[in-house]
Amino acid sequence: MLTTTRLTLHKIDARIRMTWAASGADAFLVSYPESGATQLRHILSEYFRRHANGENVHLSPMFEVLPDFDLDPTRGIPAFRYTDERHRVPLVLVSHLTYRRSLFLNRPIIFMTRDPRDVIVSAYFDATRHKRCFEGTMDAFIADREQGLPALIVYLNDWGRGLKHHVSAVLGYGELTEDPMGACTRILRFLGHTPSVRALQDSVDASRFDVMREHEMAGGLAAHDGESQHARPGKVGGFSDHLSDAQAELIEQTCIDWLTPAAIELLARGGTRLACGWYELRRQFMDEHGQGETIKRDLPVVESLSTNPCSNLAEIAEKYGNNPSTS
Repeated sequence: MLTTTRLTLHKIDARIRMTWAASGADAFLVSYPESGATQLRHILSEYFRRHANGENVHLSPMFEVLPDFDLDPTRGIPAFRYTDERHRVPLVLVSHLTYRRSLFLNRPIIFMTRDPRDVIVSAYFDATRHKRCFEGTMDAFIADREQGLPALIVYLNDWGRGLKHHVSAVLGYGELTEDPMGACTRILRFLGHTPSVRALQDSVDASRFDVMREHEMAGGLAAHDGESQHARPGKVGGFSDHLSDAQAELIEQTCIDWLTPAAIELLARGGTRLACGWYELRRQFMDEHGQGETIKRDLPVVESLSTNPCSNLAEIAEKYGNNPSTS
């Protein structure tokens, strides 16, 4: 009984401390895991550390500049070392948590997106070769409700619903990859900073994947192959190297069927447009024919894979009760 009481008090204390930290945060950097936020985080950490005192930042100390939104002493809120220099270094808390307004309050949000097919592939390699928390085929991973496509869809739907309560900037991984200077300039201005071009260029150069990988290996985190390292080159559209056509179509069609309009719009703000999605078709039709028109959804059905390994994607239905994109 005493242990249970202490555990309850500990949870209450942690929640109070996190809420207090959230109330004082300048912004949150939010993304689903494997959406490319590590590179953005590294660039911003490099930039703000240079802005504050000219130091370089390596992969592990970046938590001192952009800490996780938790109470871990080395990576979380207690690790933030610029409390007395907030005019130079804003407190940006990094999170993969699903949306809860009671957690994120009314703070500004930087939300990072990536093509769901690339996310699934990157998450698969992270789970099987880095964290080693999943054993199975790509088919099984896609269907896994805790780490695969159902989890991603629930996450995007929750944030699509919640982001309307916040001032927000949405950044796609493709934009960060193709134009890191422009993308990071936009994010820094969102945070209220007028960036130094030279400092930002130096920060971008220091955050190339080959440099990040060197830091990772120097820190004793080296892995056996490129896909199992934490800092992996995130090729835009690289899913085609690892997914069959049927797997890629299944992911896209399931997103079309199960993402809410708000979630589809969230992906679109980050540069990802789902082909033939009902929401996209309806918006194109309305643009061409006026706001008073509607269009009936008539989408092709993607056949499940030969052994139907993704049949438990129906778990999504248990979450929502019916198709949210038609409600």
